[in-house]
Amino acid sequence: MSRSRRIPGGPLYAIFDPAQFAGDSWPAAVTGALAGGVSMLQLRCKSAQREAAGEWARRLHEVTAAAGVPLIINDDPAVAGAAGAEGVHLGASDMAPGPARALLGPDAIIGLTIHSGAEARQCDVAAADYFGVGPFAATGSKADASAPLGEAGFAELCALLKARAPGKPIYAIAGIDALNARRAIAAGADGVAVISAIFSAGDTRAAARRLSDALSEAGAGRWS
Repeated sequence: MSRSRRIPGGPLYAIFDPAQFAGDSWPAAVTGALAGGVSMLQLRCKSAQREAAGEWARRLHEVTAAAGVPLIINDDPAVAGAAGAEGVHLGASDMAPGPARALLGPDAIIGLTIHSGAEARQCDVAAADYFGVGPFAATGSKADASAPLGEAGFAELCALLKARAPGKPIYAIAGIDALNARRAIAAGADGVAVISAIFSAGDTRAAARRLSDALSEAGAGRWS
């Protein structure tokens, strides 16, 4: 059985893609999202942006640190370490969580993406602090996303992970909005991870607040 370590944060996890923003429009969008209730922020740079990922991480961390919100870097532990980010989120093709933990240290937040029962059964739960499970619903934010799990499939993966890693948060990922966030919580999620539902909105603070309120109504509480 893996040891549970409560990570800082709570149920609303936003994923920031720099490609969505032109010029200097991003700081207002990010600060609005944080003010609206985002409890953890991930930087996800697509392949064409990788050479700029380190600079994006540094700039974003200035904003998130001022707000007291953890910054997580997608895919790349080296970028996370260089920027002083609080953690890294890893997929099946990335560095394994054990080596990432060795690189970033015992206090780093390490998340894992889980798409299937095989991954839920075989992943290194001891080195992970939270799990992103999905796709919960259809999404346009990731071109290579697999077929949606639906509520029943999602619930099955949550049950597998909770048996192996009790107490470690599970975020529903992909296709989440203020309407289906409640269903994700009912199916076993502790929180949700979103991109478009916040960062495609004109008012990111209001969008984050709608999601935060929906999660609170569904019984998802902040943790520390």
